[in-house]
Amino acid sequence: MQHLIPIASGKGGVGKTLLAANLGIALAQQGKTVVLVDLDLGGSNLHTLLGIRNSHPGIGHFIYKQAETLEELLVETPQQRLFLIPGDGLFCGTANLPFHRKQAILKQLPEIPADFIILDLGSGTTYNTLDLFLTSSAGLLVTSPDTTAILNAYSFLKSAMFRLLQRSFPAKSAERHLVLDFLQQKMEGSSLHIQELVTRIRGIHPESGDRARDALGQFRPRVVMNMGRTAQDIGLGGRLRKVVQDNLKSGIEFIACLPQDEMASRSPLERSPTLLRYPECPYSRSIAHCAHRIIQEPAPPPAPLFEDDQDLQELAQRFESLL
Repeated sequence: MQHLIPIASGKGGVGKTLLAANLGIALAQQGKTVVLVDLDLGGSNLHTLLGIRNSHPGIGHFIYKQAETLEELLVETPQQRLFLIPGDGLFCGTANLPFHRKQAILKQLPEIPADFIILDLGSGTTYNTLDLFLTSSAGLLVTSPDTTAILNAYSFLKSAMFRLLQRSFPAKSAERHLVLDFLQQKMEGSSLHIQELVTRIRGIHPESGDRARDALGQFRPRVVMNMGRTAQDIGLGGRLRKVVQDNLKSGIEFIACLPQDEMASRSPLERSPTLLRYPECPYSRSIAHCAHRIIQEPAPPPAPLFEDDQDLQELAQRFESLL
């Protein structure tokens, strides 16, 4: 069974692409066939972290109809069972992905033969990024233990949930107009929350309310805390969880805490994957553990609840054992 894993971040510089590259390697080392797709449109550099020259046809060739299928763009990597569909940062206009080509990408992704398809997305909350992230209910959101990164991670989750609701109803429908109007109101620090929107949608039609409720209930992204310096940094994840629970009425699961590691920071300069060059460094061992968890549980259970931040405490204990 194929599993799509879109990887995104609320802001740049939190190690999203480094995670995508090394997670793909870790899954392949554990016996899975993996395809990495560089969908950081306009800013692709996944090939660099894999040690591959940017000389192959990439996603831009599909966008501009110079390739008929995504599968014909597959490139072998140094890791057995791992393949890459490169990006095309030098293709003018690639970042401005036309709607019909985005639909073509979304249609063909499930047709790629692999156990895992990892999508390295751009940072931020453009509609293209959000729509690609919503190809799966269990994507990975990468953040770091900094206040700005935590706030941007919350902003991404909020935008993704509203985009999910918006896409659940036809254009120009009363439900979609209600979603757009609600989005312009400030929830933070007020009594408003996203379940209030579901109630208002139900007021238009009970079936519409059920559709909105079900869409939100199936959206279960997991969070990766990257660049951790101490176990105390992981505690900042509790802030993200609280603001998500208060305003979005949703639970989140932290699946990994990756340490700030000098060996990992060398990867872009050395043009060599951290997991292959430094397999025993703390970052590599954390990535391998994350891959194992994903294989064991490709999607999180419905509405995961973690009393007293149990998942964060377990990650903190594991984090300390690596240092």
